[in-house]
Amino acid sequence: MSETKNLLEIEFTNDIFFELMPEWQGAEVDIKILSGGITNKLYRVQSERGDVAVRIYGDKTGLFIDRDYEADAIEKMAVVGISPKLIKYLPEWSVTIVEYITGSYTLKNPDFLKEELQEKIVDPIRRIHNSGKLLPKLFNPLIEVKKMAGILEKLNVSYPEFDIEGTIKTLAKISKIANIPENEYTASHNDLLAENFIMVTEGSEGKYSEPMYIIDWEYAGMAPRYYDIGDMFQEILVPREVEKSIVEHYCEGRDFDKNVYLIDLFKPFPDIYWFLWSMIQKNISKIEFDFYNYGKVKYENARGNIEFVKEEYGVKI
Repeated sequence: MSETKNLLEIEFTNDIFFELMPEWQGAEVDIKILSGGITNKLYRVQSERGDVAVRIYGDKTGLFIDRDYEADAIEKMAVVGISPKLIKYLPEWSVTIVEYITGSYTLKNPDFLKEELQEKIVDPIRRIHNSGKLLPKLFNPLIEVKKMAGILEKLNVSYPEFDIEGTIKTLAKISKIANIPENEYTASHNDLLAENFIMVTEGSEGKYSEPMYIIDWEYAGMAPRYYDIGDMFQEILVPREVEKSIVEHYCEGRDFDKNVYLIDLFKPFPDIYWFLWSMIQKNISKIEFDFYNYGKVKYENARGNIEFVKEEYGVKI
């Protein structure tokens, strides 16, 4: 293989792809750009040899993501039919190549409103949490938020309009109230936005063992299962009655009130995590994106959910 190049800065051509996948050399390939992540570049490559998705890691994403952990999570979750298969992990190129689910549909937020899809959506989530798989990363929500705050602090920027220190103190109180010990953490995805759900469409069911797959395992680790679902709700932003319907499917009627309560407690954590991520990106990313206002919305949502748990449950924080 030739000397590696910065694939973020050059055109992704057939020749570049063949350097990554020399075993496909000589095949007729069709390369398409995929929409999706804010910071990564994504491509679909099709040929008679197969159908794959190529992810080129965004600049400085190593601040937040351990790619060895991500590859490990993909491999383990593919074994239990939750993730597409890992085709190749090339850290020296900042690339991961995975199976592309041919004949599939990427979910959008309104799809979570459809009662007929809710069991199909929660089934892979439930199977992640019940898989018994051990992932190398420990994702303690409070510690991860504090790590993000530490990265932002090192950039020597200030955002006095946000009470970051006070909010983290509040999250510490909520974490103590939730009281989920780390030995009860389960394998979790930790980034369950709608676009990470891939549904096999009619006519393609026979090609795959499951009707729904989950992609993008960058933040996966051992975490409270309630955080995982709380993060999803803060991404899809569905009405309260739809949240409850999804939780009813998830817990299959068992401990419904407990599940709703703990999910509500964890909802502010992912929003503050992504708020801090946004403010960091605003200062280090070369991508043209309104990170400030993206993060501001996340911060305001978190503050709103903190007020909600105080009023709904009489939580003293």
